[in-house]
Amino acid sequence: MKILAYPLSVIFYLVFGLILVIFHVIQWLAYNLGGYHAHHKAVKAMDWSIFQSTRILGTSYHFSGREKIPKAVPLIFVSNHQSMFDIPPLEWYLSSFHPKFISKIELGKGIPSVSYNLKKGGSVLIDRSDSKQALSEIKKLAKYIEIHHRSAILFPEGTRSRNGKLKRFHENGLKVLTKYSPNAIIVPITINNSWELLKYGSFPLSLGTKFKLEIHEPISTKGMTSEELIENVRTVILSGLNNQ
Repeated sequence: MKILAYPLSVIFYLVFGLILVIFHVIQWLAYNLGGYHAHHKAVKAMDWSIFQSTRILGTSYHFSGREKIPKAVPLIFVSNHQSMFDIPPLEWYLSSFHPKFISKIELGKGIPSVSYNLKKGGSVLIDRSDSKQALSEIKKLAKYIEIHHRSAILFPEGTRSRNGKLKRFHENGLKVLTKYSPNAIIVPITINNSWELLKYGSFPLSLGTKFKLEIHEPISTKGMTSEELIENVRTVILSGLNNQ
């Protein structure tokens, strides 16, 4: 099986790179000719194309729970994070809620499609070595989702779990988001198995991964401290993991 993974990984990376280059141009045209909403549609198409391309590797997808998400309110999606391949299916599945990311500043430079989307799509880029800058950007995102009734996606582990085990949650991001978006509803999300795509490293990629994304019941922030909230959310996300 691993021997077959080498040629299929080469094919996948070629297709993946082509998608990023093509959609960089499409995003630029959409944003400059049609503004935010045209760009948003282009990003949705890009996300779909990226995660569909992993089917070259035999990856399958199962999504559930979107019907639980309330509409016309600010939302904070809180998810575990297992690999870079979490992002396209997550952003695509939640696209009707206009999700925005909190990303490290390094991703805002030089990556076709990805950097452009982060800079033009409403996400924020934080410098992890500058806490003042990071908190200011998260505050800006919180106010944005509060005003426009859109959503933020938060990965409170901070970095990817390379074996699927849930790591410790950092509470600062959620604390700032809920402080400056007081009407936001928290929506916990559990992602399973995406780490398996990278279990050999970035090459070759693993074959036959069964990606699963589950949306849990929304949680109101009212009457809870930030510590109680983060522990509650972590417990819900943990309950959906299949390897704990």
